[in-house]
Amino acid sequence: MKPVMSVIVVLLAAATPVQAESDSLLKPIAADRAQEWLTPQPPVRIFGNTYLVGFGGLNIALIRTSDGLVLLDGGLPQGVRRIEANIRSLGFEPGDVKLILSTEPHYDHSGGLAALARDTGAPVIASAEAAEVLRAGKSGPDDPQMAWLPPFPPVEHVRAVRDRERLQVGDVTITALATPGHTPGSMSWTWRSCEADRCADVVFASSLTPLAAENYRFSAPANETAVSRFRGTFRRLRSLSCDILLTTHPAASGGEAKLAQLQKSREPNPFLDPRACAAYADTYEQAFTKRLAEEAREGQPRP
Repeated sequence: MKPVMSVIVVLLAAATPVQAESDSLLKPIAADRAQEWLTPQPPVRIFGNTYLVGFGGLNIALIRTSDGLVLLDGGLPQGVRRIEANIRSLGFEPGDVKLILSTEPHYDHSGGLAALARDTGAPVIASAEAAEVLRAGKSGPDDPQMAWLPPFPPVEHVRAVRDRERLQVGDVTITALATPGHTPGSMSWTWRSCEADRCADVVFASSLTPLAAENYRFSAPANETAVSRFRGTFRRLRSLSCDILLTTHPAASGGEAKLAQLQKSREPNPFLDPRACAAYADTYEQAFTKRLAEEAREGQPRP
């Protein structure tokens, strides 16, 4: 009898990888970037009820409320199991997630949303523009990077929210902030987090990089609205009450250095910086201005 049981155990163990590989929602995307973006990183509490459960190159945020959890972004499909493991290592369960918030409908931040929504049973929340892309699993021609972007698993259950709409989960209120530019449907999110006798306004901000595919020009007359929206996003971020800034890619806001410092000592907390959002906007508005100037030079007749 014992040998039979051993055979069964071996067969079950061998079947597990096959089942994982056959899961279409976990099929790897951008394997060449995965090593950079999905660097393993232990989950960490940033401040109060705010945690990071993602990777060295991709931030996935988690908010603990009195009525469950809120997850922000989904990373790549092949990172989903690590996100879920990180949630568990904090003493929670993926099934405790009540909402999944999306910053931008690109594969590196949204590729894992379909699997996470399935595994947690939580709806995905996004801007109206992003919701259309998430349901389709691919970007439209209004996205500056559309020509570069691989498709990702479509998300079945997406609820669109308006700019400044408030979402209440237990004792936490999360506000949606439209921050278009990097994508037409980019959305940032803000909430209040308290620790001991101090409270801080946390902002989980979408990407601001003015990347675009080879044939896309922000300065083209057809993209005048896109330029105006990008400029509006920079102004908005400067005006926010922003004590703690977390960005979708930590390197975009010095998050890697802050995290390394936090792991050495929590006091003073390196993430507490009321100038962080303004500095983030300043950095990428300069990059955007440089991009427009380069496009203008490219459009001039050659001597």
